[in-house]
Amino acid sequence: MTHPSNGSAPAPVVVGTPGSFARGVLDERHPALVERVRRAVPYPPGPQRALDALLEEITKGSVERLADDEPGAGSWQDEPYYGQRWADVPFLWAESYFYRKLLAALRYFAPGPWRGIDPFAPFKSAELAGAGVDGELAALDRLSGLPPAEQDRTLLLSSLWGNRADLGFRLSAGGAGPADPARGLVVDDSQALWDTLAGGRPGRVCLVADNAGPELLPDLVLVDHLLTGGRATSVVLHLKPYPYYVSDATTADTLACLDRLAGAPGRAAAVGARLRQAVGDGRLVLRAHPFSCAPHAYDRMPADLREDFASATLTVMKGDLNYRRLVGDRHWPATTPFAEVTAYFPGPVAALRTLKCDVVTGLPADTLAELDAGAESWRTSGTHALIQVRA
Repeated sequence: MTHPSNGSAPAPVVVGTPGSFARGVLDERHPALVERVRRAVPYPPGPQRALDALLEEITKGSVERLADDEPGAGSWQDEPYYGQRWADVPFLWAESYFYRKLLAALRYFAPGPWRGIDPFAPFKSAELAGAGVDGELAALDRLSGLPPAEQDRTLLLSSLWGNRADLGFRLSAGGAGPADPARGLVVDDSQALWDTLAGGRPGRVCLVADNAGPELLPDLVLVDHLLTGGRATSVVLHLKPYPYYVSDATTADTLACLDRLAGAPGRAAAVGARLRQAVGDGRLVLRAHPFSCAPHAYDRMPADLREDFASATLTVMKGDLNYRRLVGDRHWPATTPFAEVTAYFPGPVAALRTLKCDVVTGLPADTLAELDAGAESWRTSGTHALIQVRA
């Protein structure tokens, strides 16, 4: 990935110095998550000791390799950062490796009784069962009274701002979207998104999911809207192959959301029934590619994933992590054109993302000046969002 103006990419975001956003994730969010996992799941002494060792490593030590007998350790053996201080390695890589080591500590991949036990499941389940979800699903009953263009707008913004439910973000911030979801948009290419879908015969859409629970529900409702409205003949929902980044959606999380929809009254139940049928007849495909949990940007995607995206009418990247992987987790000048940093992507691509990290591209200069003149935390507070499209 190269910088569009001078041919060289800007430096990657590293965990960095105390007080930076990235360092706060390592020093505050990750230890808080370990303690939440301890309280939520009664792990036995072995995993508890492994959690202690992981905390010691990320706060005081250097990056250590996975144990040789850890299942899947071979796929990490060629990474270049072992022996370095955690503070000195790229932020995207450090976050990804932390979660992989957390699962190793909890014996998620190892044979035995803890294999396949999602340590984040209690958090996800509580969010999905929350009373607030009932109100959001009930609101679907009012959707049919809106003009078609307003239905499009409402469901797209609902999917976009659903990211405010991200549990990892709540560990350190607790922000939410604005009362008027359109007011917080720093870039709004929504018309280009709909125009891309309407530009030819309906085809396949790829949606790369981010978080489970209250965010995945509006994503699924949007999927149903695309299928029933003829914008897509099929949708491929890209999920994580294993638990990742606290809230990230897996196949199990998707099935739980389908059950939540189907068990709700009114229009939500009809949406759930249609989506279950769509899975059954192949119009909604659930895919969990290993690269979805890789610690690298999408410019390093393998050939089979590239082919998948290349064949889509549009790929929609949801959320903050997917945005960082799409544009590269680097110190881009915020006015760097989104279309240029995503030129490598094999097909039309859209980003739906609430801003909860420092990386951003594609801002008009006047918008950037206005934001910088206001609250310093606009990049990380979750109160701003963007819809960007490279057709």
